[in-house]
Amino acid sequence: MQADTLDKLLAHWARETPDTVWLKDLLPEGSRDITWGEAAATVNAMAAMLEHHFGRGQRISLLSRNCAHWFLADLAIISSGNVTVSMFTTLPASTAQYIMDFTETRVLIVGETTNWHAVREVLPEGVSLITLPGVELEEPHLRWESLLAEWQGKAPAYRCQPDDVISLVFTSGTTGLPKGVIQTHRSNLVPITRFRTAFGTRDNARYFSYLPLSHIAERQIVEFSSLTCCGEVSFNQSLETLAADLQRTRPHMFFGPPRVWEQLKQAVVAKFGGNDALEQALAQDAEGIGRLVLEGLGLDQVEYCLVAAAPTPPALIEWWQRLGLILMEGFGQTEAMGVIASGHDSRRIGSIGKPIGEVEFRITEEGELAVRADGCTPGYYNQPDKTAELIRDGWLHTGDKARVDEDGFVYLTGRVKDYFKTIQGKFVAPPPIEGEFAKNPHTEQHCLLGRGFSKTVMVAVLNEAARQLAAASREQAEAEIAQAIHQAVQSINEAVEKHA
Repeated sequence: MQADTLDKLLAHWARETPDTVWLKDLLPEGSRDITWGEAAATVNAMAAMLEHHFGRGQRISLLSRNCAHWFLADLAIISSGNVTVSMFTTLPASTAQYIMDFTETRVLIVGETTNWHAVREVLPEGVSLITLPGVELEEPHLRWESLLAEWQGKAPAYRCQPDDVISLVFTSGTTGLPKGVIQTHRSNLVPITRFRTAFGTRDNARYFSYLPLSHIAERQIVEFSSLTCCGEVSFNQSLETLAADLQRTRPHMFFGPPRVWEQLKQAVVAKFGGNDALEQALAQDAEGIGRLVLEGLGLDQVEYCLVAAAPTPPALIEWWQRLGLILMEGFGQTEAMGVIASGHDSRRIGSIGKPIGEVEFRITEEGELAVRADGCTPGYYNQPDKTAELIRDGWLHTGDKARVDEDGFVYLTGRVKDYFKTIQGKFVAPPPIEGEFAKNPHTEQHCLLGRGFSKTVMVAVLNEAARQLAAASREQAEAEIAQAIHQAVQSINEAVEKHA
């Protein structure tokens, strides 16, 4: 289904398939389901309420863990002509205060969250609080259920337009205060359509929502994508039930950053009793073992597995490929989603792929990847100077360094600001070295340091298997792990330019 605004998509499925389940809050036994018809009625009622009480064009913050009502609240805000300010449930008080003050938040919708004790201390003066079902606050607040009962059967007068600002998504702020990236209907639906056209994704797909919806990737890949294909979305109960919930859902589309794929890998290795045992099993029947592993994880029906949001070690992609699972690398960022991706048939391990559809790209003289395409952000909220730095002459500058091979495959080589210089004056690009180091079987989360140092230093975390080995026999662990790391360091030093 193609439409130019999100509210039209919701209305379409409510009209065509009102009794089909869209949203499933997973419970210990069964699930709490919401159909397309029920969702549309709820969104319309709450949008009418927001429009009546608060007008249009207001910033309304949303603070909650992933759940069906996150979608409903988000779409109610958007359908009323207002702007969702998505807030992470892990924000410290100082960042939450900055975001609410900077956006002049008038309303805060609160669901289950782990940081309410911090946020409650920095609430803007006069802010109205609305609680999602099942949530009670000590502060004066309006209850979602009461408002819904009062406004049931109503609908907003506002009609959404493709270039309406629908959300502000704040970046992590690693280079200063977080910036609010402007999101529109167009900047989300165009990339989704581009991906569906290029890769032929199915209708009625099953999705699994477990990554924070405050991040645009989860929101676009799950919430908004499900609106385009009459999808069904299951919401993870908690971190502790992640594996069981994934098995119950058996999604057709699954997205995870490299960290998630590494954790799943370690779980598989542990299940087999270690790398050696797994390797022996794969040597005997790789196809059969791979099938059993994917069934056990709940990934046996996945048609598209996406990995992005951070550099992915080639060794990790190769590991999953041996089990029969193709991880599609891609590139996107809050400012420009879904612009480059690798397909099942056209891919090079280590490459983020080729531009999708009409997307244009170029590598600047400084080696930075710049893209030009419909569906990019218009800029940063109330920061014209930062917007001017981001978009120059129609080209969005990603901040990532890249190279292109002779067949047009794009490879990221690091962040523009990641490169550092040792005290010897040598420039160092960490990502390739971190990727090589990740091939050793004992570590994860690698970071190469060296700015102002006489020598570069690799910092890494022992993975779960290595920690268990150390707990069982420290002497054996030290010998085995030290040998593997020494071999990795030696191999890397032989292959890269000497930096010290």
